[in-house]
Amino acid sequence: MPQYEKAMHREDLTRLFVARSNAGDADGVAALYEEDAVMAYPPGDRTVGREAIRALWEKVLANNPRFEPERPLPTLISGDIALTSTPPRDGAGARAQVVRRQPDGSWLRLLDQPEFVAPTR
Repeated sequence: MPQYEKAMHREDLTRLFVARSNAGDADGVAALYEEDAVMAYPPGDRTVGREAIRALWEKVLANNPRFEPERPLPTLISGDIALTSTPPRDGAGARAQVVRRQPDGSWLRLLDQPEFVAPTR
């Protein structure tokens, strides 16, 4: 995998995700995840491992979607683990990620819930 800019701050992960996704760079998106990361996508399913996440994003990015940065909600931090989240611009639920500081000080996604839908009553 090529060398990519590392997320030295937790908040860098979202910025790098948007830039790499909009560039159609599935390898670059996958580089934001730990080797054994788990992503709750597609809805109702899970994608496990960096390679599977890369393959998923390769399919998604083939449709040339456009992503916009979303304003982060306050981050919850405990040592080298953090919970980051953003409210989608369309108001449909939230997005949340558990990220972990790596030995070199950078951050990678460990768990990713890209779509939460508000429960219906």
